[in-house]
Amino acid sequence: MTKSKTDWFETWFDTPYYPILYKHRDEKEAELFMNNILEYCQLPKNSHILDLGCGQGRHSIFLHKLGYQVTGIDLSKNRINAAKEYKAANIQFVQADMRTAFPEKYDAIFNLFTSFGYFLEEEDDLRILQNIKNSLTENGIVVIDFLNTLLATKNMVSNELKEIDNTHFTIDRYINNGFLMKEIQVGGKKYYERVKCLDLESIGRLVHQVGFRIIDTFGDYHLNPFDVKKSPRLIIVLKAETIRLNNSQFD
Repeated sequence: MTKSKTDWFETWFDTPYYPILYKHRDEKEAELFMNNILEYCQLPKNSHILDLGCGQGRHSIFLHKLGYQVTGIDLSKNRINAAKEYKAANIQFVQADMRTAFPEKYDAIFNLFTSFGYFLEEEDDLRILQNIKNSLTENGIVVIDFLNTLLATKNMVSNELKEIDNTHFTIDRYINNGFLMKEIQVGGKKYYERVKCLDLESIGRLVHQVGFRIIDTFGDYHLNPFDVKKSPRLIIVLKAETIRLNNSQFD
């Protein structure tokens, strides 16, 4: 596993400021997306779903309330502890790094709210995708919810001041070495977010390397078609490639 001094997520996600800054990403938004993607996927209610990069579990908890068995995995101890306040059968939250192998097999794996492309080295991106593939049941489905980096860079607000719940944030955004960077000053400290500028073509190249095929793309949580010039999100649906053997191999 590649380790870097700039693993920003090990500090930022554990702060009390992270859920404040993103409180607008609420249960209503999560429920809209989950209802739409579940209708699309047609997952039976006995399915086991992995919420990879689950944060405080807003998607996981809603999926569980719909009757699914759910596992949520996240690196942040504080976010996992917050998710564990929801106690029920058939749902578990595990603190783990998505670059390490997952403990079980899943019928669907959801990687939501731009929880991919954090790492400097491409080998880490590939390791995550390989872990996902290794943990899928036969005919399992994968949903990656990423941002549309072309639109995000075009509409990027370089400097911003925000006050949320009496907490003051100073935010600077810029692009550096192929990454969308966000510097967040709050509480007398500076934190970072860093997401690789991946587009549909580059993600397609990565997933193909580990044996996935893209079966659909959407541009928002209503599942409208992806339009690189207009769509706020890049939602990619994957399935593992099926290897067809020629009968002559058995002659």
